[in-house]
Amino acid sequence: MKRALAICLSSLFASAAFAADLTQVYRDALANDAKFSAARAQFEAGQEKVVQGRAGLLPVIAASATSTWNDVSYRASRASSDYTYNSNGYAVQLTQPLFRWQNWVQYKQGELQTALAGSQYGQARQDLILRTAEAYFNVLNAEDTLAAVSQLRTAAAEQLEIAKTSFEVGTVTITDVHEAQSRFDLASAQEIAARNDLDVRRESLAQIIGKEPEPLAGLRSGVELQRPQPDNIGEWVSAAEQGSFGVQAQQLAREIATREVSRVSGGHMPTLDLVATHSLNNRPSISYDRSDTTTVGLQLNVPLYQGGGVSSREREAAALKLKADADLEDARRSAALAARQSYLGVTSGMAQVRALEAARLSSTSALEANKLGYEVGVRINIDVLNAQSQLADTLQKLSRARYDTLLAQLRLKAAAGTLGEEDVLAINALLAER
Repeated sequence: MKRALAICLSSLFASAAFAADLTQVYRDALANDAKFSAARAQFEAGQEKVVQGRAGLLPVIAASATSTWNDVSYRASRASSDYTYNSNGYAVQLTQPLFRWQNWVQYKQGELQTALAGSQYGQARQDLILRTAEAYFNVLNAEDTLAAVSQLRTAAAEQLEIAKTSFEVGTVTITDVHEAQSRFDLASAQEIAARNDLDVRRESLAQIIGKEPEPLAGLRSGVELQRPQPDNIGEWVSAAEQGSFGVQAQQLAREIATREVSRVSGGHMPTLDLVATHSLNNRPSISYDRSDTTTVGLQLNVPLYQGGGVSSREREAAALKLKADADLEDARRSAALAARQSYLGVTSGMAQVRALEAARLSSTSALEANKLGYEVGVRINIDVLNAQSQLADTLQKLSRARYDTLLAQLRLKAAAGTLGEEDVLAINALLAER
């Protein structure tokens, strides 16, 4: 008996030891989420843009070599000769751009594109936090829903048994039995659907973390949700319009588009390069010929006519600049809207949680009163069944409201561009092993 008890306790402790909280799940997502891995690779690729842009300002060195077999037959009026020889040569050329406006602008664009990659990576990291938290809370909510529906099914089964017994002794009609049977069957169907939904939610979380999720820590009982700080919707909207990663990315995209107009216009400008060349040619013919040449000079290229291509690209770049301006304005409005929605989601969610907590207490009291009234004959079976359904529905709505409020808090931080791992830790402090 003692050995069996020890095995039971050890299995319980092992289950608790492997219960995962939000922080652990988020770190698993950092390591295994496919979307974030793609964003990380994109960020690393973006770091090369500044290097590629700088290359246009640095010298270019090229080398070439030739080896030619020659078979010469010479005929003249008084003499003729045949001879063969192999001529060899090589050349090394250095070209240092002195003035190429397009290359200079492209270098600046490279710096901006690298910064853009950083903003996009920051947005991907915030998106990972939101997706992970949403999937995590969806699993918890599905577990809470299953618990509420299972409790409803158990209560409906008890009520069905009472109705059958009462019908046998003649205190209720067959209608009471049918109503109780109907509610029991409905609760059974809801339980099946809730189990299926829980499996789907767990698979959704597994897609993010790359493995089957362990038992998850749930919210501690009596958790008090906090209002946003600062508790002013205008400040959050202003912060979102300036600090949102979406806004930052569009600001950089607009600056890149602005510089693209200047880069394309550079197609009308001359270019000036310093060119240094050293070459050696050997031609061992009848009269041995060897040339060794070194040249240093300036090379000026002036575009005169290019078929109208530069002017067309200028018009294209100007139109894309206008598009970038509109995209930036849209990003600011979207960030402001997201901040407003998230702020109201937090404040209204907290009010909804308080109302549903009161509804839970009143629904519980109503159920107890209906049960007592049924026992003494002042209530009928359907009253008890309705009270049970109301309590189960209230519990499900309360669970959903809590998780939605926590998600709204994270989305509010994301709208302002400040969502980070410390916010995950703050939410994680509200959790406790089940």
